[in-house]
Amino acid sequence: MSGLYGKVIEDHSKRPRNRGPLEAPDAAHEDVNPLCGDRIRIELRMREGRIAEARFGGNACMVATASASLLTEMIRSLPPGEAAALTVDRIVSEMHTELRPSRMSCAELPLSVLRGAVKQLRES
Repeated sequence: MSGLYGKVIEDHSKRPRNRGPLEAPDAAHEDVNPLCGDRIRIELRMREGRIAEARFGGNACMVATASASLLTEMIRSLPPGEAAALTVDRIVSEMHTELRPSRMSCAELPLSVLRGAVKQLRES
């Protein structure tokens, strides 16, 4: 599989960072990619207006898992609005590989879920 997706995706899918639930998160959101059934949940803990901790869970393919792992690392210490403004292209660039267009929805799912969690923060 590493030949297909590259070393970063392989590493983050086999050894995902920040996987598992947070105790009493400030915001949590979960969604499913209807095209493939990938399910991702992101939980956030805030401190002084910034994301102090971000964790994820779910059942997803290598690309979505790697994307969630990378994203939760990227957003730590960012204000929620800045985290939500990240793009899928930025996440994919951190993967150091090219994804087929059909796999972009897998990479984008965690970002969409993060935006749902940030929306919860704004509404509370």
